[in-house]
Amino acid sequence: SHAGSHVRSHAGPHVRSHAGPHVRSHVVAALAGTVALSLLTAGCGGQGSSSASSSSRTVTYWLWDANQLPGYQACAKAFEERNPGVKVEITQLGWENYWTKLTASMIAGTEPDVFTDHITKFAQFVDLDVLAPLDELPATAGIKDSDYQAGLAASWKGQDGHRYGAPKDWDTIAMFYNKKMTDSAGISADTLNSLAWNPQDGGTFEKAIARLTVDSKGRRGDEPGFDKNDVKIYGLATNDAGEADGQTQWSAFTGSAGWKYTDQKAWGRHYNYDQKSFQSTIDWYFGLAEKGYLAPFKNFSQSNGPEVQVGSGSAAIALHGSWMAKTFYGMKGLDAGTALTPVGPSGKRATMMNGLADSLTKRAADKPAAQKWVAYLASDACQTTVGKQGVVFPATEAGTAAAIAAYEKDGIDVTAFTKPVADGTTFPFPITDYAADVAALMKPAMQDVYANGRPVGSLTTTNRQINLILSQGD
Repeated sequence: SHAGSHVRSHAGPHVRSHAGPHVRSHVVAALAGTVALSLLTAGCGGQGSSSASSSSRTVTYWLWDANQLPGYQACAKAFEERNPGVKVEITQLGWENYWTKLTASMIAGTEPDVFTDHITKFAQFVDLDVLAPLDELPATAGIKDSDYQAGLAASWKGQDGHRYGAPKDWDTIAMFYNKKMTDSAGISADTLNSLAWNPQDGGTFEKAIARLTVDSKGRRGDEPGFDKNDVKIYGLATNDAGEADGQTQWSAFTGSAGWKYTDQKAWGRHYNYDQKSFQSTIDWYFGLAEKGYLAPFKNFSQSNGPEVQVGSGSAAIALHGSWMAKTFYGMKGLDAGTALTPVGPSGKRATMMNGLADSLTKRAADKPAAQKWVAYLASDACQTTVGKQGVVFPATEAGTAAAIAAYEKDGIDVTAFTKPVADGTTFPFPITDYAADVAALMKPAMQDVYANGRPVGSLTTTNRQINLILSQGD
């Protein structure tokens, strides 16, 4: 999910007193188990390119998205010019290694001063008491929620009311499609942007997906004789089963059905995977695979993601994040388009809006310099620089405007990602304690429904297990 690269991503506040020196033993045990192997194989946190000189003031900064590296290198250069004698040392690690090495570095005491944070990891780091509250530091105390796109900054406040992340960017979900395939199926861009779905018969969305599906004999999914067991082009690409959030899989459908992940907007104490609105949506969504319209679970792999499926011509449409726009539009031989997610039973569209942030570690060697770097990363100056790269939407309005202009210059239509923000049809990434445990339980449960046809009612048991874990924090 700005999984691969952003899970986000991609992509809304806790009410417990500040963790202070208290560290939950189960969190530490889980982290220690996760990173034991990496500590043995990667030494002290595997900072890779790090080689700080003791003669100058150095701020270490980690991020995972290689596509964003040039923008932040440019920000670092500008920051160094404004702060003579301070150097910013950037380490980029792939998503797969990033969190393991980051956690290992925290246990070993070699963590970076500042790092790109994700909403699903945020609560864990607050519990470990490794993050500095930005609202208590001179350089970052002035950061206000209103400095950024609506909802982004509030997501990074802990249950204690302190701010632990400075918003850096945001993302939403839309449909990427192969224009050649939609043209050949007689489906216009206007039609794609006005689709609707329901869990009973799938609505016009399912009709379009069926029409775009073609078997090896050239018969479409809505034509007589279509062979669902011998499909050449799937109407909809697969992107795994979606774990606990379904960001780039089913979240646009559950969201437009009016379903909400938890009992409250942020730091919920109870998940709702047992509700009918969720289970009927999931039953319909994975049912598209049984009909032959959605690529089967077995077709997904790290090397065969949705962008590869659409780019290679084995799928016509993929739901994916805005951080993938440059990738889809840059694929050789693919004439790509983007469309809004379909309207659901609620009568509205819905797209998950997630945002990353920069967090400052408590043990930063040069905290005055490190907090200045966080403040600069959160400023219009840096976010406009990043926006001009046309890779992501920075969190400030000026940064977003710069990104939209850069995308347009590259011939990339991002309306499908920006319109939901303007229309207010977004919802936040779920934020709760025990996010890793929730994902660990939901991943196999959702895969079982998708891959093996296990009844969707089985998720009620999974939901009960999840809520039992969450109740431990009460």
